Amino acid sequence: METYRLLLADDHLIFREMIKKSLDEIPGLEVVGEASDGLELLKLIDELHPHMVIIDIGMPYKDGVEVAKEIKRSQRGIKILLLTMYKSKDHVHRSLEAGVDGYILKDNAFKDLITAIKSIREGKPYISDLVIGPLLEGFHKKSRPSAPEELGPLSPRELEVLKYFAGGKTTREISTSLLIKESTVRIHLKNIKLKLQIKDNIDLVRYALKHGYASLT
Repeated sequence: METYRLLLADDHLIFREMIKKSLDEIPGLEVVGEASDGLELLKLIDELHPHMVIIDIGMPYKDGVEVAKEIKRSQRGIKILLLTMYKSKDHVHRSLEAGVDGYILKDNAFKDLITAIKSIREGKPYISDLVIGPLLEGFHKKSRPSAPEELGPLSPRELEVLKYFAGGKTTREISTSLLIKESTVRIHLKNIKLKLQIKDNIDLVRYALKHGYASLT
């Protein structure tokens, strides 16, 4: 399997070195570069072509969210994991709107980091349990809407795929559970997003959580 190339960006040198040391011990992962601010990170991306960037929000010159927006606008398929101390609703929502693929807290970094990288690498978003509350704030309603009202456009098979995907299963695991090809699962997910007018995986999971088709337990 190809070595998965990571680029770290954090203005705290000691913390950055601790993260690098932790990642260097994992087979198949390689930290190809480090940046101390947003502008340096964007420059290194062009030079080093990473698969994923791990970014702090509070960096000089360009913060992590602004950098994430620029990376996503470039449409180069680079995955973005935010590793930060911020867990307020505003920071979480702003980051997700920028299109990040994962959001974890420094307080839980050494517990969540490898799991988050693996999840994002497999095409699944990863949100730390510690920020799920702010993420879902305002989404819950007093009464749960019925499935036909909220997901009327979806076929029974698409609904099954959505439930499995929002529950954290990979496309391969969904294909095994439903006895269909993995390519068919991807087609279903693409059609679900089109029907619901949802652009990315994190918003799809948020939709399923909001309407009761997945839970946090």
